[in-house]
Order: sequence, then C-alpha cells, then structure tokens
Amino acid sequence: MWSGGSVRGRAEITEGRPTPALALIDHALREARLEREQIDRVAVGLGPGSYTGIRIAIALAQGWQLARNVSLLGISSADCIVAQARAAGWHGRLNLLIDAHGHQFYRATYEIAATGWRQTEPFRLLAPAEWPKHAQTEQIWVESPTHGWRSAREHALGPDAAMLAELAVGRSDFAPGETLAPIYLREATFLKAPPPRPMDQPDRG
Repeated sequence: MWSGGSVRGRAEITEGRPTPALALIDHALREARLEREQIDRVAVGLGPGSYTGIRIAIALAQGWQLARNVSLLGISSADCIVAQARAAGWHGRLNLLIDAHGHQFYRATYEIAATGWRQTEPFRLLAPAEWPKHAQTEQIWVESPTHGWRSAREHALGPDAAMLAELAVGRSDFAPGETLAPIYLREATFLKAPPPRPMDQPDRG
C-alpha cells in the first residue's frame, strides 16, 4: 500500500494455509490505517506468471474500478523483478526466466544500468529442451554473466507489491478495467463439451 511517498501497509502470503485475496487487502488497509473509500488508484501486476493468480488480481482491480471509479494501471510483473535486481546492485545483461508451467518457461533479456533499465529481447516461450536442467526445480530464475544462475527464492527477486507500487508512482497511462489482460504467450486451447443429449433420446450406453 503506497501512500505519502512510502509503503504504509502490506500483506504477504507466507508458508502455510493460503490466505484469501480480500483478506490480504483488508490486512494491508488496516496496517496503512486507510479506508477503501480513500483509495483512488490501483496498480496490478499483469504477469507473466501464475495465470489464475493474475486473473484474480485483475478481476479484483476491475471490481474496485466499477465500485469506486478508481484509476487502474497494469504493470508487468517482470518489470518489478528487474527493478528489484537493479536495486540489489545488478548491472549489465540480465536474462529472466519465469516458470510458465506445462513444462515451459518464459524468457526475456534486459540491460540494467545505474540510470535505469530496458528490455532488449521480448518474452518468448522456451521449449523444455531449451532451458538449463538446474532451472527446472525453481519457479523464477535470473541469469547474469556476472552473477551466474541465481534462484529468485534465494535472492528475494520474486515480484514485490511494494516495488510495483513504486513503479506506478508518477505514471498517468491509466486504463479502463476491461482492457487489462494477463501477459500470456501460450496459445489458448479449449476443449468443447459435447452437445446436450435430448431428454427423450434413449441412452445407448
């Protein structure tokens, strides 16, 4: 929860029983001593990452806009990770791999400097044969020529809500809720259900 130029309240999922998203929001609001009516803008991570989790976050942001007419801003979760890497002192080329599940990874390349960072190669899906074997057991890995392979869990480079809020400060490219969509590179496939059987048709099974 970003307010007055600093993080005033935050809530995180820790190990153990999952916490409902609305309960996390209520916790952050209580910690920040803010009411829902005082929120005038909401920033939400668009991924890439957990498709279901990102859809839930976007749905909550869309509902908040419908109820309170807040301004919405979508930010790539990868941008949060790169900004955190820069804040931790990472410079130079950085290859970011994010678990796309289904035995695939998202991969993009960034250049990080003292003055900022930029994406030099867009995200693409890697086939299983393309990623290093030791990356298969981690959700997020960051590769750097200087640092070698590093686990995001080990070095706290997972998407951070406070960094997302910091990246959102000063931006004005707000979007209508219905235009927000997850960053999802895998082609969507659907299995159609068979047509309903008429009630008067005998069962031939």
